[in-house]
Amino acid sequence: MSTDTAGKVDAARLARDAYLYIRQSTLAQVTHNTESTLRQYDLRGRAVALGWPAARIHVIDVDQGHSGASAADREGFKHLVAEVSLGRAGIVLGLECSRLARNNADWHLLLEICAYNDTLICDEDGLYDPTTFNNRLAGGMKGQISEAELHFLRVRMQGGLLAKARRGDLRTRLPIGLVHDHGGKVTLDPDADVRGAVALLMDTFTATGRSR
Repeated sequence: MSTDTAGKVDAARLARDAYLYIRQSTLAQVTHNTESTLRQYDLRGRAVALGWPAARIHVIDVDQGHSGASAADREGFKHLVAEVSLGRAGIVLGLECSRLARNNADWHLLLEICAYNDTLICDEDGLYDPTTFNNRLAGGMKGQISEAELHFLRVRMQGGLLAKARRGDLRTRLPIGLVHDHGGKVTLDPDADVRGAVALLMDTFTATGRSR
């Protein structure tokens, strides 16, 4: 991590709080990619090393399992932006800008608000002062790279799905009550309780003509 902190961490910024934003894109990542989560929480130590008391480091981790492609469903990111906008944040920390946002519009919004409110941005690579042109330029470029990375990830995943479909190996998620057997054929769920619940739903719908 860059140690270039000269002139960036000043008394005015230290007088405000530090906000650490933590996010994983899917619940599967939250469950299995535990090392990434630990690395994100470890950034509290970076804030302490820069001079912020542990009691004034706020961890925002309510967006676990949410994609960074948009801020629409990320209440934690909205809270972070609000705190910066109100002038309460001296520094915002995230493992990398893709944790904060993979959408250029959301990232540049945060970048501009941090610049306007004299708030530092810190990630695993270094410390950035968005009020200066060079630091803001570097941050903007990292946001563009993050959004491009998301695009390439989607393209690769879509390509893999199409390749499986061409071979006839693509399995889509089946409705409740149906499963794939060992031979790959679609059959009724062997669980009697599941079959009974589905049958009750169908019989009730037939009798009442309603789905609720």
